[in-house]
Amino acid sequence: MAGLCEGRVAIVTGAGRGIGREHALSLARQGAKVVVNDLGGNVDGSGGDISPAQQVVNEIIDMGGEAIANGDNVADWEGAQRMINTAVETFGDLHALVNNAGILRDRVLANMTEEEWDSVINVHLKGTFAPSRWAVAYWRERAKAGAEVSGRIVNTTSVSGIYGNPGQANYGAAKAGIAAFTNIVALEVARYGVTVNAVGPVALTRMTEGLGPAPETDEEREARAPHWIAPIVTWLCSPESAGVTGRVFEASGQVLAVAEGWVRGPSTTPVDDPTRIGPVVEQLLADARPNSGMSGVPGAWPQTMLSPDRVAPLIDTRTI
Repeated sequence: MAGLCEGRVAIVTGAGRGIGREHALSLARQGAKVVVNDLGGNVDGSGGDISPAQQVVNEIIDMGGEAIANGDNVADWEGAQRMINTAVETFGDLHALVNNAGILRDRVLANMTEEEWDSVINVHLKGTFAPSRWAVAYWRERAKAGAEVSGRIVNTTSVSGIYGNPGQANYGAAKAGIAAFTNIVALEVARYGVTVNAVGPVALTRMTEGLGPAPETDEEREARAPHWIAPIVTWLCSPESAGVTGRVFEASGQVLAVAEGWVRGPSTTPVDDPTRIGPVVEQLLADARPNSGMSGVPGAWPQTMLSPDRVAPLIDTRTI
């Protein structure tokens, strides 16, 4: 039986390890030809080694698939263009782009440096924009030439961005920006036959192993295994997902969910006097649901940090 992505060409960025590796292998199992992009750097973005990408390519070839390694920097304008061109020149077309590459430079805002902010925003946000821009340009030209386009962009957001996690203002801001980028670009490119969605994964990888308590049992480790993220990403890259665009999903070994995003909550008529607006805002907030915590549940941790009766320090700033 043909796979979901039989005959399609996909690029996966940050595919040398962790979640990206699982995406690349899953796409290959479903018949896609894969460009495995990875700089092979450290978690903080330093260093570089293309051998992790090549190892994934070797795994795909060993299973009878087709793949090529690519070491371009996703946040480099010319590098992003080369990556798109590599897919087209090697495999003859491009059908799916999975923007997965990322780094971490966690720090509370009071201690964060400009370089820590800029580097994370650059890799995540520009590293999503640049490959997407060149992919969309390719698909637009194909559509204008009369070709039938079945393009897919799958971005990687995070619960740290759509819900908020202390100590990750740079990472969360980038990931929230990616969620907004997903929604807006989906509106722009639908006419070309392109869908754009995002997935917020929760998994234990090299990037996340130092965040929170480590899993203690085999069951906990399995629930946080990165392979749980690949099925929704693979499906979103397939022709079957043609009617789904502009959506953000959460995925882990514990849940698959749709994040519903910002909605207008309780409202009232405008108030033109700042001395009278306080009680009005208090009533609006009393009628509104609280912001969601990291679990996606309104009012859950870390939103509990903001309760009026909390007097303990919000976070130990000595460690980050």
